Amino acid sequence: MSGRPTGRRTRYALCGLSNRGLSLFALPLLGLDATGTRRAEPSELSGLSDLSDLSKHGELVAILDVDADRVRAFGDLTSTAVPYYAPADFDRMVDETDPDVVLVTSPDATHAVYAIAALRRDRDVITEKPMAASCAQVREMLAAEHAGRGSIRVAHNLRYTERNRQLKRLLLDGAVGRVTSVELTWSVDTHHGSSYFHRWNRERRISGGLSIHKACHHFDMVNWLVGDVPQQVFAYGALNYYGPNSPHRPEAVGTADADDNTDPRRGCPYHQRWLADGDVPEDDHLKPRTGLGGLPYTVQYPPGRQNWIYDEAIDIEDTYSAVVRYRSGASLSYSVLFSGAWEGYRLAINGTHGRLEACSVDFRDGKGETPESGQIVHYPMFEPVQHHDIAGGEGGHGGADPLIRRDLLLGPSKESLDLRIPADSREGALAVAMGEAVWRSVADNRPYLIDELLDDPLERNNRTNVAETTGRYGDGERHGSSAAGGG
Repeated sequence: MSGRPTGRRTRYALCGLSNRGLSLFALPLLGLDATGTRRAEPSELSGLSDLSDLSKHGELVAILDVDADRVRAFGDLTSTAVPYYAPADFDRMVDETDPDVVLVTSPDATHAVYAIAALRRDRDVITEKPMAASCAQVREMLAAEHAGRGSIRVAHNLRYTERNRQLKRLLLDGAVGRVTSVELTWSVDTHHGSSYFHRWNRERRISGGLSIHKACHHFDMVNWLVGDVPQQVFAYGALNYYGPNSPHRPEAVGTADADDNTDPRRGCPYHQRWLADGDVPEDDHLKPRTGLGGLPYTVQYPPGRQNWIYDEAIDIEDTYSAVVRYRSGASLSYSVLFSGAWEGYRLAINGTHGRLEACSVDFRDGKGETPESGQIVHYPMFEPVQHHDIAGGEGGHGGADPLIRRDLLLGPSKESLDLRIPADSREGALAVAMGEAVWRSVADNRPYLIDELLDDPLERNNRTNVAETTGRYGDGERHGSSAAGGG
């Protein structure tokens, strides 16, 4: 966007008062900590920790969300009075508050709605991953970006972890030569994995499925690390752990009376493992749906209605195996499951001159032995093995959050530019396309070319376009899903 007055703090409008929107953008722009308390001194950006307070450099001028109660509670918690707008009032919000940048942290299927509306008003857009919930939406977003003066940036935070930045440096330095193949196995543990099936993510029309909502993280990480463009995807997948046919459903294992609906969690092994003794990880998703600061989700999760991980409404997969071919000829072997014994991943990158290995494995319930995750192991083809220590990162998501916040709100650092970290719209689009190719390949039992999903003008069956999304979620009434609500 051009024409911004010099010397003025950048003005931001937040679409979606989700936990992610709060922690990554709203609280730092207001100079507040996670409890809503004002920090002692505004940041001078003298150190990394100061990146949690950006109130001198940016201004939160509007919050757009379907849930007025949640926004009101946020104002009470923080003693602030940021102007509130309902989803239907987007243009009025722009007219009255004149934001330079629109931040999109709402449920996935609504990202395109707000991004396109902002681009048509020549505003820049920063959207949480995934860029959108379908390739149909992505194509419309790319067209809107091309037609106007605004730009799209995507918050792919896995690029910013210390482990991955170090891997990227090694790859750029030629540690493995030309990349020939990548092996990536991801495990989302029974705590984190089951949380998606309590929430709006469990419906493909809202999230695109976990091959988009979650796996886009993983696909983008690999694309960026190897510096290549995906060309074709083939995948298998299934719903193995959740939904009405789960082998863990209490009725199925004989641990609950099928006629007793007073508490559907009774006998559920997921609930018993994580919540029975109250000892849960800090990033808990299974507790009653209140977010940071106890803010309610009264629209998204109405009082008195309890989602269950075995509900009939679940229409996505929880297990995937995929093979991806890249334009260079390299390939990716990828698998993920959402009911794992541990949380994390194992990664190997093979090349003409060596191999790199990295892992992040966490038994968050303390019931397993965590292997060494603090090193990258380099196997040169004809030389002794090398071990590279990984420094601990300060801040959320392994130190990624302060760095991505800095790049998105203040501009990329020299390191970020050298490592090509910031993700633009095309890179965000490729991650969505890989995720859609996965679930379509599962459904149709055939490989999918990325180009046919991103560039084919013909609409395919079951695609959700932006007009349909606006109608379904604009008032937040269908399924109680927030048009600009929590993530």
